[in-house]
Amino acid sequence: MLTRRKLALLTGAATTSALLFAAALPGSALAQTKTVVDFWHGLPQPLGGQLEQIVKDFNDSQQAVQVNASYKGSYPETMQAAIAAFRAGNAPHIVQMFEVGTATMMAAGPAVKPVYQLMQETGASFDPDAYIPAVKGYYSSKDGKMMALPFNSSTAIMFYNKDAFTKAGLDPNKAPTTWPELVDAAKKLKASGSSCPFTTSWPTWVQLEQLGAIHNTPFATQANGYGGLNAELKIDAPLYVKHVQTLIDMQKDGLFKYGGRDNKPDALFPSGECAMIQGSSSLRSRILKEATFAWGAAPLPYWPEFANNDPKNGIIGGAAFWVMTSPKRTPAEYKAVSQFFTYLAKPEVDAKWHMDTGYVPVTLKGIEIAKAQGYYEKNPGADVPAAQLTRTPTTENSMGLRLGNLPEIRNIIQEELEKAFQGQQDAKQALDASIKRGNTVLRNFERANKG
Repeated sequence: MLTRRKLALLTGAATTSALLFAAALPGSALAQTKTVVDFWHGLPQPLGGQLEQIVKDFNDSQQAVQVNASYKGSYPETMQAAIAAFRAGNAPHIVQMFEVGTATMMAAGPAVKPVYQLMQETGASFDPDAYIPAVKGYYSSKDGKMMALPFNSSTAIMFYNKDAFTKAGLDPNKAPTTWPELVDAAKKLKASGSSCPFTTSWPTWVQLEQLGAIHNTPFATQANGYGGLNAELKIDAPLYVKHVQTLIDMQKDGLFKYGGRDNKPDALFPSGECAMIQGSSSLRSRILKEATFAWGAAPLPYWPEFANNDPKNGIIGGAAFWVMTSPKRTPAEYKAVSQFFTYLAKPEVDAKWHMDTGYVPVTLKGIEIAKAQGYYEKNPGADVPAAQLTRTPTTENSMGLRLGNLPEIRNIIQEELEKAFQGQQDAKQALDASIKRGNTVLRNFERANKG
């Protein structure tokens, strides 16, 4: 028999269940008390998990906004997914874009809401000068307005095997600072039995893009593309020809090993096979896990005659967060995005991300916090990337690159370098061919994005 008491209990349970069910529905009144922000990123584990923890920390810190982070595959896959979503009218609020996609995002026009505009429209406090100049410059328009929010940045540095240096009679606490010193060190390492004195990851980014920045030499016209879509490659300058020919000659002499494209050569250093490597500063975490020898980190070397013994700042890699538009997007949603960005821009959030992941701090105060907490004392060499990025004010040649379809251009240059390393052409021929093919890519991008 159903008593009044049982009925009341059942009714109460049903009411509670209904409320719980309603709260779980995205369209419910309860769920709508928070403004939802969709955030697509391209960081795999474990970095993706660390990024999503920051998102969770933000969500837990306030009651107005719910950011939903989703991993969409590699950076190129994330970019393609975002473009497809925009065309379908349902782009995410935020997409993480790798640095070589910057020109593509800049040319996206109404698909993107620039960060400086977002912060102005929503009344959020935002100081572009809080960022490292090399980082700020990379994601700014020619007139200095920030287009995206910098987050996970890296740069290129050198790692070297201190044990191998000692065996070769070299000072294990002094890395080569110039290219002539590096060649001399490579000869001594070879003489001591090293089968691979030196290698490089990201051949185009490290050996040409970074080279140009450090020596204040144009990689392309129009301020490396910042000045317009009509940029042309300039990598036939004497600096580039001498440098690439040096690498070709070093390979012939058994002083340099070409280990492949992009980051494929990374494994050659922590395994102990190669005594020196130039690559992304983010390689540090892998070296910490895998290397069984003493090692050090140092800035990239320079050519004294081209740098006037005054090397400039390096340029960044990594990615930034871009705000995308959508026909149904509301002012409240943009306001929610700006709140999330304000949180990410906090120096303490930046410093923690830097210390947890090994990425470069993107804010000047982030560096100060890491230093004050003794991070650099406990982790020698961890300050090298930030020091290299901040050692000089940026010039139009060291601010970064703004070239359309840069990933395709990088592959073209790598193809031509490979032919040179195989003895099919010299440095000048390789670079001339890269310019001819690369400029075709740039003209195609210019035609597709004019108007």
